[in-house]
Amino acid sequence: MIVGVSACFSATILYAPGAALAREAPFAQAPVEIGTTQAGNYLSALVAGSQRDTRGAAVFFREALRADPRNAVLLERAFVASLSNGDMAQTFALAERLVRTDPKNGLAHLSLGVRALKQRQFATARSHLAKGGNTRRGDITAILLTAWAWAGSNDATKAIEAADRLNERSFALFRDFHAGLIAEQLRRPREASQRIRSAFQADKNTLRLAEAFARLESRQGRPKEALQVLREFDKALPRHPVITDAIQRLEKGQTLAPLVENAIEGAGEVLYGLGAAGSRQGDELASIIYLRLAIHLAPNHGLAIISLGDLYERIKQGERAIEVYESIPAKSPLRSNAELQIGLVLESLERKDEAQKHLEGLVARDTTDPDALLALANLQRSRKLFAEAAETYSKALELSEKAGRADWTTYYFRGVSYERSKRWPQAEADLKRALELYPDQPLVLNYLGYSWVDQGINLDEAFRMLRKAVDLRQEDGYIVDSLGWAYYKLGRYDDAVRELERAIELKPADPVINDHLGDAYWKVGRQLEARFQWNHARDLNPEPEDLPKILRKIEAGLEDAPPKPAAEVVPALSGG
Repeated sequence: MIVGVSACFSATILYAPGAALAREAPFAQAPVEIGTTQAGNYLSALVAGSQRDTRGAAVFFREALRADPRNAVLLERAFVASLSNGDMAQTFALAERLVRTDPKNGLAHLSLGVRALKQRQFATARSHLAKGGNTRRGDITAILLTAWAWAGSNDATKAIEAADRLNERSFALFRDFHAGLIAEQLRRPREASQRIRSAFQADKNTLRLAEAFARLESRQGRPKEALQVLREFDKALPRHPVITDAIQRLEKGQTLAPLVENAIEGAGEVLYGLGAAGSRQGDELASIIYLRLAIHLAPNHGLAIISLGDLYERIKQGERAIEVYESIPAKSPLRSNAELQIGLVLESLERKDEAQKHLEGLVARDTTDPDALLALANLQRSRKLFAEAAETYSKALELSEKAGRADWTTYYFRGVSYERSKRWPQAEADLKRALELYPDQPLVLNYLGYSWVDQGINLDEAFRMLRKAVDLRQEDGYIVDSLGWAYYKLGRYDDAVRELERAIELKPADPVINDHLGDAYWKVGRQLEARFQWNHARDLNPEPEDLPKILRKIEAGLEDAPPKPAAEVVPALSGG
């Protein structure tokens, strides 16, 4: 059962930085065409499940169950599918049926416990939680939800005692975090401060802990200390919208609201934490279920909803991701991040005109938003609009009062864009600046070192850079390819073969690396193997401008002019 999974989650990764959303929505889509037979709907449900289409699975399992309402297997699968799809009314109705046929079904009891929490029926919630996940010792889900249910009943002693049952060392941070939130809710300020401070001191670089501690400091009359906490976090993760918003409020003299307003939101925070942890560990279904339950309890929990959107992106359900991102409230500090994600998802769905129009609209709406400018610049660069990308990166950099380490990617990508648009002096300056901000960054070492080799300048320094990049990223086939190709450009063909063969082992399906190795083989007299590599490169969907050159080499051997260097070793849209 899903509930049992929670016991193995590490509390130290529960609060990854995210970006946003905020209401439980029906996620309307085009109608699913249901089948005319029970067997057809069941098979369609299985196919939808294998494709991670939560909506299709929910619809088809529901229809299959309608034709065979006493089928216990169909009942459970329809329940899980409805829950993962966020159909909460249907979920609770199926959960009630399920516990009648399977009184020990932990996930059904968890769902009914969540419903009872939402309805402020705290004793009923505790009853369901005891029947579900609480049978396993150390079950973090049942323990902490039960603690919040006691908090809802205004029993501080039992609430904190329940939280303290989470006594394993690996969960100490998570225990103290929630015990502190409970203590604040139930007006125990000294214990709240002690517990939340303890959790924060254990991990100062976790978003939710830093935010909770700063909010508590603000509410306990220590705004300067709160600002210091947030500014230190901002150095580690610059410009996170949640932190930026809190800093701006404090600078205006405002007191920050508590992280959670009541026991129901506190329970939602538990489920968000478990869902975020599961997504990091690759358990997508469990994560979706926890996040659905979290959003049911706390519809304005921006980080929970953005995590759900991110999960849909990860399982290649882009349309669902867009629907989730679109549901963020206009006033949320995370709204702009969700809008950026929509643009990137549109691009991944090959809706390129919509993606560009969307991102250009964001830039036009707020010309002072560096994140929107960077997203647009990355999109332009991915489409080889290098001159336009360089201009957009420049606008983003103009908004920075002082360049910090986090800006190395912007200088790097602008340098790439300058180099691709034949503006080498500007490119070289940017690549050097990126290395000043982030010394020995392997991508920058690789790009600058190879560019120097390609031009026949600064050769000693260039090879030092390339070897350093390979040492730092020994499993990166593209960087190993750069070193091999540099040897090739200098006529050191035996060294080139050695490095390019290693690059092929790391990236066997890359057409450029196969092409390079073919050239090197030809130069050392291994012509049969050279043609084999060129044929392989031809079959790996090379760039259109490279294909004619490869075909000529297959036909007539190596021409005097070598093929172009490997493609830039940077992700197309991720920003680093």
